[in-house]
Amino acid sequence: MTDSRPVAIVTGASRGIGRGIALELARTHRVIGTYRGRRDAAESLQAECGADIVQCDISSAADRLALIEHARSRYGRLDLLVNNAGIAPRERLDLLEATEEIFDEVLATNLKGPYFLTQLAARWMAEQGAGRIVFVTSISAYTASLNRGEYCISKAGLSMAVQLWAARLARHGVLVFEIRPGIIETDMIEKVRQAYEEKARSGLLPQGRLGTPADVARQVRAIAEGLLDYGTGTVLNADGGFHLRTL
Repeated sequence: MTDSRPVAIVTGASRGIGRGIALELARTHRVIGTYRGRRDAAESLQAECGADIVQCDISSAADRLALIEHARSRYGRLDLLVNNAGIAPRERLDLLEATEEIFDEVLATNLKGPYFLTQLAARWMAEQGAGRIVFVTSISAYTASLNRGEYCISKAGLSMAVQLWAARLARHGVLVFEIRPGIIETDMIEKVRQAYEEKARSGLLPQGRLGTPADVARQVRAIAEGLLDYGTGTVLNADGGFHLRTL
């Protein structure tokens, strides 16, 4: 029997937020999940939900093209792209000490890679006359962290990319959305988890707890199901209320 389920690409799917998104989408979609280095984690995802795993360094133009060609040749359609892959700087350095090498590395993966992967996917979706694209950004798109400026800049740039692609693709029936996670329980925060938990309970997060990958995945689910289809360019906050300003 032919599998007619929609097809989704989730970048950075082997761990953390990406894994949560891939697991959620696998209930209804054929999922292509990318990973960069941790094949063991990717194989674990594949075993758990049947995802099609593809090694892909999002900062590489050749890898991005190969990913889209894989989707075309194997599935012949693309319904959803979730730009989730991203890295933190190798070292957290004060702005006065930050290096161009780390800046270039972070921007290549977090901003340039998703921007040009979206270009490839968007051309295909425009041919189809339909599709949805999600950018997973961060509260760092508008919150200054003085020891990881390159990360903040990459996420702020990605936030603008959402607006650009949403405006450009609407006429083709391709819809673009942004999800801004806050402090999410993943490997990325392991070293500072306790401090973040204390801050969450003391009022930094109005809802009083850290987020989980499933919290973000449920917002992707709403987009995938078409519940926000009259709102291209919409920004969803998955942050426990961090974005609120109170006196």
